[in-house]
Amino acid sequence: ASVAVVVLIFVLASGLKGRDERAHLNVCVLVLGDIGRSPRMQYHALSLSRHGYNVTLIGFLGTKPHQDILEDDRIDILPISELKGLTVGPKIFRYASKVIFQTFQLFCVLMKIEDQGYILMQNPPGLPAIAVTWVASRFRGNQFIIDWHNYGYTIMALTHGQNNFIVKMAKWYEKLFGCFSDHNLCVTNAMREDLRKTWNIEATTLYDKPPPIFRETPLKLQHELFIRMGSTYLPFRPSPDVTKEYMELTAFTERNTQTGAVTHSSGRPALLISSTSWTEDEDFSILLQALEGYYFISPYILLYCTPQCKGPQKEYYKKLIDSKELQHIKICTPWLEAEDYPVLLGSADLGVCLHKSSSGLDLPMKVVDMFGCCLPVCAIHFQCLHELVKNEENGLIFKDSKELSEQLKLLFSDFPSDQGKLGIFRKNLRESGQQRWDENWDQNVLPLIKEHCD
Repeated sequence: ASVAVVVLIFVLASGLKGRDERAHLNVCVLVLGDIGRSPRMQYHALSLSRHGYNVTLIGFLGTKPHQDILEDDRIDILPISELKGLTVGPKIFRYASKVIFQTFQLFCVLMKIEDQGYILMQNPPGLPAIAVTWVASRFRGNQFIIDWHNYGYTIMALTHGQNNFIVKMAKWYEKLFGCFSDHNLCVTNAMREDLRKTWNIEATTLYDKPPPIFRETPLKLQHELFIRMGSTYLPFRPSPDVTKEYMELTAFTERNTQTGAVTHSSGRPALLISSTSWTEDEDFSILLQALEGYYFISPYILLYCTPQCKGPQKEYYKKLIDSKELQHIKICTPWLEAEDYPVLLGSADLGVCLHKSSSGLDLPMKVVDMFGCCLPVCAIHFQCLHELVKNEENGLIFKDSKELSEQLKLLFSDFPSDQGKLGIFRKNLRESGQQRWDENWDQNVLPLIKEHCD
């Protein structure tokens, strides 16, 4: 008890100290996860820096953050450890120990950083981050914003079931402490309405929008990427029996070594991309089943699966992929540097999204990125997908593997001609004048920050 009193006195003393008059120019961006795999929070940090704010970006350092983050003088990364908790004992006690360890670590970090005008926190993961950040904000006198990407308890329910005790406690916790924030952002209008009706939380919708790095890739850059990838991965190399004088070849492009001109290879394969994190909210077998029913003589389809992380189902699907004997289809699953990912998206012919929202209220950022590259998409249906994918306008929506297989046959029936549906969808995306992240952020978040500063 005496220790608790000492800690409380220390905290109160910290909170009551005079605030730095420049604190309103400091913003803490917090994610209790891998910073490199949290693109939206990296975009927040870059937008804040662009408007003159000093940003402390707190999170785990697993995947390398985007180079723009690393090179920005106004953004300081403050790494925290990914604590695991106890390794023995009942599961609930191991989980509780992890939460307790993370609570103390995060609280100490938030109390030691310099004065902040705002703490902008991603949820999920929100246990214990929401409660800890709220308490620290009250002591430090800064505003607390939650950026709702989804509901954490619905993700837990995918593994444990909705009736699990821990899941029920997580829902209670999220609802209780979520109401204590000063401001809220969310990713869809459907989530905004659900927050208001179910939890009495008012939020501003900030749709995910692509930054400028996601765009159609010029042929020259496509060729350079395919050359690099071909040095490691066979599917990107040209057929061994194809040689052309004064030409540098890949499976998709060819460059005249005398003039430097780059063109698509005749009879090139279609490049289909499905970006996955190998988690329970993506059933990758749907795509594999669709491809099993796909018969296409020439050209073949190269399916590039972007393994964005070592998710819990990665090994399962890797074995499943290895067991398939797919005709005219080559599957490649390499790791890409963050800077190469948008270049590959901008070089592809079709994207496939298998993400099913655990809550039915968030949208897949991978589709946002694909649209930024004017890449048409086939996406699996769920509740609020219509806020992003317009069926028969910028892509197609499917419900099962059979429907997806039929869509692939339709879209690639006249490949590589741009006169079919695939070309129409791409043309629609080019002409849509879609909003980019900076403009979207300036309209929806900047006024909120400035209102407090003023």
